[in-house]
Amino acid sequence: MTTRTAAQRRELAAIEYNAFVRECPTHKLLSRISDKWVSLTLVALAGGPQRYSELARTMPGISQKMLTQTVRSLMRDGIIARTAFPSIPMRVDYRLTPLGETLLPVMRQIKAWAEQHIEEVEESRELYDRTSDSA
Repeated sequence: MTTRTAAQRRELAAIEYNAFVRECPTHKLLSRISDKWVSLTLVALAGGPQRYSELARTMPGISQKMLTQTVRSLMRDGIIARTAFPSIPMRVDYRLTPLGETLLPVMRQIKAWAEQHIEEVEESRELYDRTSDSA
């Protein structure tokens, strides 16, 4: 193991947790939580535990494969938890973990911002597309 000075350790730590650096773990986490299905899944679970089918109904347009991938990645990150109940058929609920609850206010704000400003964004897109086509 290489011996490093305190300054070298601080410099290395600054690089390791710089979300602008692709290899940084925070870059990867930011990429995950900025996914539209992740944010919608978190907001959908805000009201409490839901079954897989309830989540799917809450988010029309999400494929079964994408919902499964999203749920698994969030479980891996410790943001949601899965609870299986021994019944026939087996019942499985998904809920936010305490870590997931800390992310919820941010996701709610992003969702609210998108709903509040979509008309302005669409107007800007139309203007951009009109002026870009003539250029």
